[in-house]
Amino acid sequence: MDGKCLCGAITVSTPDKTHIDACHCGMCRRWGGGPALGLSCGSEVTIVEGQEKIKVYPSSEWAERAFCGNCGTHLFYRLVESNQYFVPAGLFQDDSEFEFTEQIFVDKKPSYYEFANQTVNLSEAEVFAKFAAGGDTESE
Repeated sequence: MDGKCLCGAITVSTPDKTHIDACHCGMCRRWGGGPALGLSCGSEVTIVEGQEKIKVYPSSEWAERAFCGNCGTHLFYRLVESNQYFVPAGLFQDDSEFEFTEQIFVDKKPSYYEFANQTVNLSEAEVFAKFAAGGDTESE
């Protein structure tokens, strides 16, 4: 699948994915103004064009967040050690049919919103336990 930033300067290519997940951690909510909705893409993410436009912010000891230097569109969250990518679902505007399957850091979610979808819901402790066990997850 190919996704683009708002101005079209950067194209990101990912494996075909059918599900999206939500992260309610404080960093994701601060980064995007609400929960992060995205695709867990493993390490198979390629920047097809616009590599020189990408700005990267090391948001923690273990992860970084990238955005377009022109328009500011969020491009990915990446776990540095394992090279695991979480790519915002909004980059893909080709009428992709995604299924909303998992929410993480649900204990950090503020009370002013709630998703109606039936999903797997993991607390902060459950996310870190899953990550420590080598599971495929995104974290703060």
